Amino acid sequence: MRDLKTLCLAGAAGLALASTASAQNIAPGAPGAAPTWSTAAKTGAGASYEAYVDGQYHDGGRTGAVSKVWFSVADGMLTETMYGLIHEAQIKALRFAVATPTGVAVEGTDTSHRTEYLHVDAQGRPLSPAYKVTTTDKAGRFEIEKRIFTDPDRNALVLRVTVKALKGDVTPYLLLEPHVANTGIDDRGEAANTALYAHEGGAHLILRPSEAFARASVGFVGVSDGLTDLKDGRLDRAYASTGDTAGNIMLTGALPRIRPGQSLSRDFVIGFGDSRQAAESAADGALSTGLDEVLARYNGEGERVGWEDYVASLTELPRIAEQATDGGKLAYASALMLKVQEDRTHAGALIASLSNPWGDTVDASKPSTGYKAVWPRDFYQVAMAMAALGDRETPLAAFHYLPQVQVSASTPGNTGATGWFLQKTEVDGTLEWAAVQLDQTAMPIMLGYRLWNMGWMSDADMADMYRRMIKPAADFLVDGGKIGLLWNDAAIRPPFTQQERWEEQQGYSPSTTAAVIAGLTSAAEMAREAGDRSGAARYRETADAYAKGVEGTMFTTRGDFGDGRYYVRITQNQDPNDKAPIGASNGQIAPAEDRVVDGGFLELVRYGVRKADDPYIVATLPEYDDQSLEHLYRVRYDFGPEGDKTPGWRRYGVDGYGEDAVTGANYGVGGQMSPGQRGRVWPFFTGERGHYELARASVNGTPSPADIAAIRQTYVRGMERFANDGLMLSEQVWDGVGDPTENNYVLGQNNDSATPLAWTHAEYLKLLRSLADGKVWDRYEPVERRYAR
Repeated sequence: MRDLKTLCLAGAAGLALASTASAQNIAPGAPGAAPTWSTAAKTGAGASYEAYVDGQYHDGGRTGAVSKVWFSVADGMLTETMYGLIHEAQIKALRFAVATPTGVAVEGTDTSHRTEYLHVDAQGRPLSPAYKVTTTDKAGRFEIEKRIFTDPDRNALVLRVTVKALKGDVTPYLLLEPHVANTGIDDRGEAANTALYAHEGGAHLILRPSEAFARASVGFVGVSDGLTDLKDGRLDRAYASTGDTAGNIMLTGALPRIRPGQSLSRDFVIGFGDSRQAAESAADGALSTGLDEVLARYNGEGERVGWEDYVASLTELPRIAEQATDGGKLAYASALMLKVQEDRTHAGALIASLSNPWGDTVDASKPSTGYKAVWPRDFYQVAMAMAALGDRETPLAAFHYLPQVQVSASTPGNTGATGWFLQKTEVDGTLEWAAVQLDQTAMPIMLGYRLWNMGWMSDADMADMYRRMIKPAADFLVDGGKIGLLWNDAAIRPPFTQQERWEEQQGYSPSTTAAVIAGLTSAAEMAREAGDRSGAARYRETADAYAKGVEGTMFTTRGDFGDGRYYVRITQNQDPNDKAPIGASNGQIAPAEDRVVDGGFLELVRYGVRKADDPYIVATLPEYDDQSLEHLYRVRYDFGPEGDKTPGWRRYGVDGYGEDAVTGANYGVGGQMSPGQRGRVWPFFTGERGHYELARASVNGTPSPADIAAIRQTYVRGMERFANDGLMLSEQVWDGVGDPTENNYVLGQNNDSATPLAWTHAEYLKLLRSLADGKVWDRYEPVERRYAR
C-alpha cells in the first residue's frame, strides 16, 4: 500500500490538474438527466454517538469533536448520506458496476443483498449502527462486501470494500452519485486516480481510496457518466472535470481486474466540509488515524466512548428486551435507530425518518427533507420510547427543544394565534408545513408532564417551561383562535382540528380528542403546581366538556358496517349519523363519514380517557377487525399461516397514501395523484393493538402471566416479523393487494415507504416496556382517575 503522505500529495496534484483540464478533458452533456433521490426501503442507517455537553452538542465533551454525518443503506448500496444538519443530503448513492465476460452488472439492479451488524454482543444483539452489507450477483459471477461506519471525530464516512470474483474475470467500478447541498442539479466535480471531488456552494465532499484507482472520470448522468460509458464493458472516456458547468453528475473510479477465485480489498473514505480543504482534512485524518481504530472509537470499545456507552446507559433496555421473542435483537436495533435519528447541531431534534418515501421517483432538482424533519407527534412517540429505555438525557433535551417549533409572536410571518405547534419543520425550526393539528399541540404538554411526574425534570424547570411553553399551548387547546401563517388563515375551535393525525382531514377525531383531553388534564396538574389555579380549573373544565362530548360527536349508531355502532375515523360536524362526506385525499373518493373506520378510538384507552371495556370501545372492534369488507374499506389484514397469524392494520379504509394497486407505480409520481393509489398496512398498529389488549387484560387488576405471554406471542412477535434483514421497521408493509412484481415486494415486508420509521421503532419499544411493567406506558394517571372510572 502506498504511503499516505505520498497518496495525499498525489491526490492534490491530480485535482489541481483536473481543475485546469483542457477542453477535451471536460465532460460534455450538462446538466444531465433529471435527478431523483434513492429508494426509502433502507436496511440500515447510521451516525456516530455523540455525548451531550450540558444538554447540548458541543465539541470537547466525552466523545470529543462532534461528527455530523449520517448514512443509509438500501438494495445493498450506500444511499442518501447527510452532512451538516440531518436533512442536508450530500450523496444520493454509492454503488459498484462490475464488468464481466457476460456483461456489466450493477448493484441493486443485478444483485441480491444482505445486511448485518458488525458489532454485536454475545446474544447477537447490535451494539452500534455499523454494518456489513453483502451483495451477490444474481448470475453468480461476483460478491461484494462493504463495511460501513462513520468517523466519530470527523465529518467522514468509511467504506471498507472487498470484491470477490466467483466465476470469470471481473472488473469493479465505483460509482459515486453526489447530490451536494441537498439537490442533484448544481454539482460540479473533478476526478483523479487518487481522489473524487464534488461541490456546490459551501458544501464539499472528497472520496479518497486507500490505493489509487486504475482510472477515474466524472460526467453528467445519462450522457457522459461512467455507467453510461460502461455499456460496452469498458471505461473508454475519462473526463477530469465538469468545468464551469454544473448539473447531475456521477464520479467513477476503476479498480483492477480480479481473476476467478481471487478477491480485492480497498478502503474508501469520504470527507465532508464547508471547503475543499476541510473535506480533504476529514478524509485524510480518518485514514491517518487508521480505520480499525476509527471503528473501535465508533463502537466505543474498551476505554473509548461510543455506541457501547450509550447502550449501557439505557438502564431499562435489558429488562424490557426480555419481553421480546427474538432474543432482544430488534429492541437493541430500535434503541440505536431512535438515537441515530437525532440532529447533532440541535440537541433533542428528533426526526421522523432518515429517508424520503418513494424517493427513487421524487424530484431532486430542489431541496427535499422528506421525513428528515420534525413533527411534534412523531417526536412525542420517540421521546417517550427513549424515556421507556431509561435514557434520561435525550427526552429532556427534546422537551427543551420544543419551543423552537411553537408558534409565538416572534415566529417569522405570524400574524395570528400563538401557542400551537408547527406541523412540520426542519430541525433548525424553519417552517415547512403550517396546518394546525391539535394532537401535536397536546403531546408536548403530555411529554412535559411525564418527565416532571417521573422526577426527571425539577419543579423549578417545570414551572419555567409551564410559563414559556405549556400554558400558551393549553390556552390554545381551550380557546383556539384565528391562524395567520403562510396560507393558513383558518379559525380553529377545539376540539375541532384542522387536521387529525394523518394530516389529511379536518373535523372531530377520536385520536386527536384523546390527546387533547390528556394534554389539558396534564396541563392542569402542572398549572396547579406552578401556582396558576385559575388556569388549572379552566383546563380541567374544558377537558371535562370535551370528554363528555366524545361519543355523541364521533360514534355512529346508524353506520353502514356491521351492526352500525362504531367510532368513525373523523366527522366534519357534530352529527356522526348524517352520512356527510369527508374530504377526498391522495387520489381517493370522498366517502361518507360512517364508511371510514380507523384505530384512532384506541387512543382513548391508551391515554386513560376511556376504560378498555367501555361499551363504545368494545362495540367498534368488530368493524375495525372486519376482514370481509372489500379492499377499499377493509383495514385489517393478517399475515402468515393459519394458527400463527400476524395481525396488521391500514391507517383507515379508503387510504390512498401508497403505491398504485393497479399499475404498481410509486405514490404521487410527478406530484400527481392516481385513483389506484392504496395505503398499505402500518406495523405500528400491531403495537397499538397490543397496548389495547394489555389494557383490556388489566381492567380487573394486574394482568396474568398468561395474558402477557399471549400479547408477546401475537403483537410483539408480529412487529418483529415486520422487520427487514437490517432490523429496520417501516412505515408500511406490502398487504398483497395488487401486483407486487414491478417492485418485487414480499407480503408483510416493507414497501418503499419511510424506513426506518422512528414511530414504528418507538411503538415496539413502548410495547416491550408496557409488558415489562404490566401497564400501558403511555397511560396518564390523572386522566384515568378522572375519566376511566
